[in-house]
Amino acid sequence: MSELKHDFQQEVERLEYTKQYMDEILAASQRDLKAVQDKIKESMANLEYIDSSDSYINILTNSRFFELALNQKESLEAVKKKPYFARIHFQRHGEAEELLYIGKTSLFHNETFEPIIVDWRSPVANVYYDGRLGEITYPVRDEIFTGHLYSKRQYKIENGELLNFQDVDLTTNDDLLQEALSGKADVRLTEIVATIQKEQNEIIRAHLRQPILVQGAAGSGKTTIALHRISYFLYTMGENFNPEQLMILAPNKLFIDYIGDVLPELGVEHICQTTYEEYVQNATGIKLKLTNSNERLEEIVEDGIDTLPSFSIPKIKGSLLYRDFLDRYIKLHEQTLAQLFDEDVYIEKYKIMRGSHLKNLFLSEFAYMPIEKRIERIKKVVQAEVKRKAKSVLATLNKRYEDIIGKALNGLRDPDKRRETVTKFIDERDERIPKIKQEAKSAATTYMRRFEKAKIKPMYRKFLTDRVLLRDLTPEWTIEEQERFIQFHLKEKWSLEDLAAIYYLHAKIKGVADQWKMRVVFIDEVQDYSLFQLAALKIGLETDMFTMVGDLAQGIHSYRSLTEWDPVLNLFPRANYFTLQKSYRTTIEIMEVANKILSKMDEALPLVEPVVRHGNEPTFVQSETFNAEIIDDIYKKIQQNGHKSIALICKTAKEAKTYAASMNAAGVESQVLSEESNLNEAKLLIVPSYLAKGLEFDAVIIAAYDSPYYDTPIDRKLLYVALTRAMHELYLVGPNKGVFLLDDN
Repeated sequence: MSELKHDFQQEVERLEYTKQYMDEILAASQRDLKAVQDKIKESMANLEYIDSSDSYINILTNSRFFELALNQKESLEAVKKKPYFARIHFQRHGEAEELLYIGKTSLFHNETFEPIIVDWRSPVANVYYDGRLGEITYPVRDEIFTGHLYSKRQYKIENGELLNFQDVDLTTNDDLLQEALSGKADVRLTEIVATIQKEQNEIIRAHLRQPILVQGAAGSGKTTIALHRISYFLYTMGENFNPEQLMILAPNKLFIDYIGDVLPELGVEHICQTTYEEYVQNATGIKLKLTNSNERLEEIVEDGIDTLPSFSIPKIKGSLLYRDFLDRYIKLHEQTLAQLFDEDVYIEKYKIMRGSHLKNLFLSEFAYMPIEKRIERIKKVVQAEVKRKAKSVLATLNKRYEDIIGKALNGLRDPDKRRETVTKFIDERDERIPKIKQEAKSAATTYMRRFEKAKIKPMYRKFLTDRVLLRDLTPEWTIEEQERFIQFHLKEKWSLEDLAAIYYLHAKIKGVADQWKMRVVFIDEVQDYSLFQLAALKIGLETDMFTMVGDLAQGIHSYRSLTEWDPVLNLFPRANYFTLQKSYRTTIEIMEVANKILSKMDEALPLVEPVVRHGNEPTFVQSETFNAEIIDDIYKKIQQNGHKSIALICKTAKEAKTYAASMNAAGVESQVLSEESNLNEAKLLIVPSYLAKGLEFDAVIIAAYDSPYYDTPIDRKLLYVALTRAMHELYLVGPNKGVFLLDDN
């Protein structure tokens, strides 16, 4: 016991030393910031003088120092109350033993260069997440280092005070993880860095120059892994990478708000966080009024549709066959433009370039470029050639006129005839040469004027509705199918499924502007994307650097999106594929119920393995009709258990509105979540099942009355999503267990 007290005292002293040094650095940073600000002000004042280049250099240099000092100050202030969460006792072979304290940022002693805190993203910190005690190896860039791990220690620190510590071997069974899992939904995301598991760490640190695809069970940490991989990527590649060229594609604005506090905590800022819908409209500059992306899902759910028709237009628009149709359309557009090169380029009567040569540039040499980028490049080629050859033409003409005029002057004896002839040729030369000069200036523009820029929206609209065109481009379809496709589009109505085609046409014809050409893409809920959406992004961005995470069991939009991963892996042949079957969200008791639904699914996915954490059995409450008092009683009971984040999940948006009206009338403040909502945990959150995906709550009440869950592919997934949102408590409220696809026994 005395040894434990001694250890504890040493750890308290180490924490105090760390905090004291952080205070010193913060005080110095504050002084540095003040000094740099003064220097910038002085340089700004000196800009009034004529020779101000030195002042400009000073401003730029000091601005950089200011940014560095400010960043260090902000990162230290962010972690001051919890400087680190773990320690490793480690010895790299050939070097001295070290005690390395691991936290969310790094801190080194200015004079001794002693690592006071080691950043969790650093290579040596990988030893903590991955290493058992004993001999270990870890990579640093392209080298493998070996060493010996003597111990791993975890700390519970709150408000700068050490409460406890624990020595562990494997992090999968540690107390810190159990404590984090038993915590509240509103803080769990920001604290996961301390409890990253071995299989999660492997994905976070997977090869950064290759795409990855993760099939992760509900609650396996897919989202947090993706966010931490972003942080790790910027930490490792940050010197050569602009964060603004990294994009997170989230399922909706609600989800972006949900993860909003996590990225700054991980030191990630200035990256593009958007939805596929918003990104495509920004990147193309084409604004479309889209039908609600969940409208079709609501129709399928409310109608209880079991199987979709074989000729399903939403499914077709997400297929690579649809991409092939558009490729034929683009080829047709390209050939139409190529015919315009049948004419040669002239200045006056002089041939400057052969049209056949320009056509070859267009169809072959520049074929790697978007069509209109090729046109722009060819215009520059023509301009350069006109400029070069115009000089030659003018020199030849001037020489010819000089010769003609010289012959007239020397060869004609009749003075009147000589004067008339010389005057004629001088006038002709003085009129013709300026005209040629003027024509040379505009020759390229005049020639290229025939190439009109495409208007992508009307062009795509023509594809959707032109009967003759469609028959030429879609021979795989029967005439009846072509007609159904046209009839479906007679009324102009745009949906999410059209965005891939719009983006693809824009990318292949116009090209994506540098501002929107992201180099690295992170996609959450990738199972809700179609193969064509992914293919279009890959083509438009000209990169395969995608991190894609999803769960086929939660593919509630499978009527228009992915139902298997093999086609994605074929599309990204360099991708590493990972699976995560452990759930860190729900208790064993809740996951047992969710696994019953998972086992009924067509995808034949393995059952989810919950981490060993027990809780209350899910409670079924029998009620023939929706009763606000029953829900209120459950809600209050959950609150008394200390839970704040509580959701009432129902199947449809229509039900959500009805239930909210009943709850508010009963005096229970409630909020119906939409894609644009900001979560207000002071109220009972009422969530349609399809919007619950990606979210988690301390406790969940699932109600099913007007819209029970049917034994159909989509309903099974919606129910599975609802069941796996709860961390600690789950209540099922309805007329019988059958409405939840569960046996009554």
